[in-house]
Amino acid sequence: MTKEWQLELPKLLISVHGGLQNFELQPKLKQVFGKGLIKAAMTTGAWIFTGGVNTGVIRHVGDALKDHASKSRGKICTIGIAPWGIVENQEDLIGRDVVRPYQTMSNPMSKLTVLNSMHSHFILADNGTTGKYGAEVKLRRQLEKHISLQKINTRCLPFFSLDSRLFYSFWGSCQLDPIGIGQGVPVVALIVEGGPNVISIVLEYLRDTPPVPVVVCDGSGRASDILAFGHKYSEEGGLINESLRDQLLVTIQKTFTYTRTQAQHLFIILMECMKKKELITVFRMGSEGHQDIDLAILTALLKGANASAPDQLSLALAWNRVDIARSQIFIYGQQWPVGSLEQAMLDALVLDRVDFVKLLIENGRHGPSNTLYHLVRDVKKGNLPPDYRISLIDIGLVIEYLMGGAYRCNYTRKRFRTLYHNLFGPKRDDIPLRRGRKTTKKREEEVDIDLDDPEINHFPFPFHELMVWAVLMKRQKMALFFWQHGEEAMAKALVACKLCKAMAHEASENDMVDDISQELNHNSRDFGQLAVELLDQSYKQDEQLAMKLLTYELKNWSNATCLQLAVAAKHRDFIAHTCSQMLLTDMWMGRLRMRKNSGLKVILGILLPPSILSLEFKNKDDMPYMTQAQEIHLQEKEPEEPEKTTKEKDEEDMELTAMLGRNNGESSRKKDEEEVQSRHRLIPVGRKIYEFYNAPIVKFWFYTLAYIGYLMLFNYIVLVKMERWPSTQEWIVISYIFTLGIEKMREILMSEPGKLLQKVKVWLQEYWNVTDLIAILLFSVGMILRLQDQPFRSDGRVIYCVNIIYWYIRLLDIFGVNKYLGPYVMMIGKMMIDMMYFVIIMLVVLMSFGVARQAILFPNEEPSWKLAKNIFYMPYWMIYGEVFADQIDRKQVYDSHTPKSGI
Repeated sequence: MTKEWQLELPKLLISVHGGLQNFELQPKLKQVFGKGLIKAAMTTGAWIFTGGVNTGVIRHVGDALKDHASKSRGKICTIGIAPWGIVENQEDLIGRDVVRPYQTMSNPMSKLTVLNSMHSHFILADNGTTGKYGAEVKLRRQLEKHISLQKINTRCLPFFSLDSRLFYSFWGSCQLDPIGIGQGVPVVALIVEGGPNVISIVLEYLRDTPPVPVVVCDGSGRASDILAFGHKYSEEGGLINESLRDQLLVTIQKTFTYTRTQAQHLFIILMECMKKKELITVFRMGSEGHQDIDLAILTALLKGANASAPDQLSLALAWNRVDIARSQIFIYGQQWPVGSLEQAMLDALVLDRVDFVKLLIENGRHGPSNTLYHLVRDVKKGNLPPDYRISLIDIGLVIEYLMGGAYRCNYTRKRFRTLYHNLFGPKRDDIPLRRGRKTTKKREEEVDIDLDDPEINHFPFPFHELMVWAVLMKRQKMALFFWQHGEEAMAKALVACKLCKAMAHEASENDMVDDISQELNHNSRDFGQLAVELLDQSYKQDEQLAMKLLTYELKNWSNATCLQLAVAAKHRDFIAHTCSQMLLTDMWMGRLRMRKNSGLKVILGILLPPSILSLEFKNKDDMPYMTQAQEIHLQEKEPEEPEKTTKEKDEEDMELTAMLGRNNGESSRKKDEEEVQSRHRLIPVGRKIYEFYNAPIVKFWFYTLAYIGYLMLFNYIVLVKMERWPSTQEWIVISYIFTLGIEKMREILMSEPGKLLQKVKVWLQEYWNVTDLIAILLFSVGMILRLQDQPFRSDGRVIYCVNIIYWYIRLLDIFGVNKYLGPYVMMIGKMMIDMMYFVIIMLVVLMSFGVARQAILFPNEEPSWKLAKNIFYMPYWMIYGEVFADQIDRKQVYDSHTPKSGI
């Protein structure tokens, strides 16, 4: 069945038994039965076994399947096992690998019956009889027994595919490599109506090894009602009251038209069933605890399996029925072996069961210690060597790749690598002796680590790591669940936003299905919206704390701040928020307190330094944007106030007491004035000068004024005659370019990445840095040529003239800071990119016209590179309206190419 029909092994087998003659169910009961049966099969991945023919209880099962199929909610594996001898139109079913039409309309005059068309598969048993049932019974029981011995697949390990373009392809389909838990596929018998033989079938199920639990649908009639009655009134050991016994015998006689002897024989069989009444679950519609038949089926399985609590939880996890786990498994008095919940948590994570993860956390599974290690320990490697094991260190490299910039993942840090290799790496005895001295040194560096030490084998913030894992696995619901738990919610949302956006970009670059990229972009927007909402709520609660939240250095996220993470994720809505804009404005001003005409005041302070003393400065308490490092630095610079004596404190207390008796408004106003004056007194002159020149806005205007002066001098040296040796103005320009180059080197060396190559890569990711590098190198070439004799000096001057074009364009970067010019600069930059597509289209038209024109007008041209110029030269000017009217006439063109013989 799994090979020929390509069916997946079921996690549950529901065997439906009942009456073979047509009967009517109560409408409400029929609805509940069909809905519950389908729900049980869909949620658990079950197979349904029936008799296959279109009569009796099987017809009701078919009606439920028909209603399910009409809503297109997935196909249910329903297998009909019927005797060949009672099937009508048998000749239509004979053949191998052929498609045949089959008439499902039954013939009322025939004793045979047709198959139910709503079943997905059929098995027809033939023992040579015709028109008799029973040929399929033995086959059906043996098949059910065989399936029950198969190992159920509940634990799976993720399969990640790898490719050469991206070391780790997280968005690839997560295939599951099944691992059995040592428990077979559970089987349950469902009884609806039925004749006397059904009671015998129930006894057979209960006496099987292991016994099969039975669910009886009370109210469906005949055998089901009798079983339900006996279950309700019988005592332990199959005993029943004498009065009830007589009543039950009478009921059996009337129901099946039996004689007294036959009824007593069936009664004995019934009482044998009641001896194992704990394996029988009766579903009564509307009764408390059994609102749906699917709950009754799954509850019966848990009772009948007689399994331990972890195995029961594994079954509920395989069925994806958290309601069963909540009501039947996590109950008072349940015994849980050590480590069982950890394995259940791992299974729930791999199978993407968010509700189960939540349930486990609610019931005490709070700290996933090394769960993340197990999630990647058995990952299949794709095109990597077979002996290569993907580790958390590899995952860290991928996270750094996706985050970009100078982000440093904790998994790639030296301390983590050492601990990881000591905990999960190869044993010391397994290390081959190669290059004796080096290996010995490496062994000396290893230390003995206590695996039970929670400081070593536990992640300090496990929900951080699991959220990143869920994001990389493209499991949005799981990622959102872990985002809700743990600390640093805003940072986690921004990191998830960046990761999803980067993966969406990689998916589109790798020519993957567009739906994957769109889904990842949607996930990124969800996390981005969460970050904005959290920032907005924080800002409404406390503005100062919200600003501190944006500048708090996150040790778990590469010591970045939320603002830096938002910039890395290009989260415009987050940066455009009022809180972020106020913070950026404060950071831009530094400790300067300015409201209007800040640019003019700064320029005045630069040109006239004494005016600095008249400017207002902020106190340390007014600077919520400072990071920890800046705050420590400021405390070192700030002079400490001398401690007041006890007498001075007493005098202040007396003054404060007297002030409280005065008018509140007057005292408050005086207090504010004193605070302002104290702020001015607290900042000394030297500190004011230092803070002025250290403010970003002052540095910007210094740079802008120096840049304008440099451009004016550059204009001068390219417009006037170039002498043999550089003039003073030219030396100043050369010095400016030289110091600019040194500044660029300082930027590279002072950047966050640890390795020099990584520093250079991060620096080159900025567009203006690349263009600056090219301009500086071009200027250097021009300067070297300019110092030579002719004709190289002229070439150097031409390079100067070309180079100054870039330095003028560089002004656009400065304009980008202005709130009026900045948007236009951004618009022009985007329009230039879009315009390239129009230029390509125009180039096609221009080239087609130019080639045809050149070939028609000048058919006798010799091979030359000038032909390439002539193709575009005149057609290009024709775009601007120059039609070259004097050359339109062919005779005039010919005459212009013919040498004159005389004047």
